[in-house]
Amino acid sequence: MELCVHVSGLRKSYGQVHAVDGISFDIEYGKVFGFLGPNGAGKTTTIRVLTTLVHPTSGIVKIFGKDIVKHSREIKKRMGVVLQEPSFEANVTVDRALELYGLMWRMPGEKRRDRARELMEKFDLVSFSNMKNDELSIGQRRRVQVAREFMHDMDLMFLDEPTVGLDPAARRTLLDYVKKYVQSGLTVFFTTHIMEEAEYLCDEIAIINKGKITATDTPDGLKQRYGGVKTVEIKLKDSTTQSVMHIIRQIADGSVIETPAQDTIRIGSAEAQEMLVKIIEYLSKNGVQIESISINPPTLEEVFLTVIGGGGSGNEGRA
Repeated sequence: MELCVHVSGLRKSYGQVHAVDGISFDIEYGKVFGFLGPNGAGKTTTIRVLTTLVHPTSGIVKIFGKDIVKHSREIKKRMGVVLQEPSFEANVTVDRALELYGLMWRMPGEKRRDRARELMEKFDLVSFSNMKNDELSIGQRRRVQVAREFMHDMDLMFLDEPTVGLDPAARRTLLDYVKKYVQSGLTVFFTTHIMEEAEYLCDEIAIINKGKITATDTPDGLKQRYGGVKTVEIKLKDSTTQSVMHIIRQIADGSVIETPAQDTIRIGSAEAQEMLVKIIEYLSKNGVQIESISINPPTLEEVFLTVIGGGGSGNEGRA
């Protein structure tokens, strides 16, 4: 199968600093690839290489089957880019900014105007369409920046923390709009610090730390591989946690125990099922009734913290 993006052994160094240190990954057409990592991990440098802003120090990078150094101009015509840095035309009104962006991409007049109207409505820009960009709030400018990129047709889109400054409703609007385009064949390279966004949008996720990819898999695959700790929550009926905590601490020795309410016990454990059996046996023998029990899988955020804290090493692929 032809790949939209192929990266093998990519390195980018600045003097003695290896910002990206031999990473490899592939992205299929029509997929959303999440690229997660802490600040300074190498995400932005990778994006700058893939969007042809800087040349790699070494390694192979192909987009649409073409080398990014030899065919950069051809590749750039088929991609869209929303970077972290704010980008707007200060003295230009919102509606005019979209029009100008369409003109830059040589879109026909009618198509350009139709697309601008659609984006203005979708990203809730109509009410301030006649305002200049430098009169807008940070969140409003970000919405214009993202909407503007959708003015032209593309095969690959880079979204580098696109929801920074957006409220929850605007974030969901953006993610849903991206999903719509992905269903039509768009490929997306996506970075975020909000793990719920990554889980909602991404087909596959790579976690990068200190210039190296430490884990790559689907969101569910990552949780299965690295999410050993599960959360057990027990809600008691007609009893308080104080009456049973001394035994719970013995059974769940070494685990994180919380009491979010007087009748609720929450325990984080890698041996959740075995521990739960012992707790139920004890409560039953002592006539303590249970109202509800749940075992919750780890969140993607918990997996992320495990991996960057040393849970994975090397350029790992799928299990």
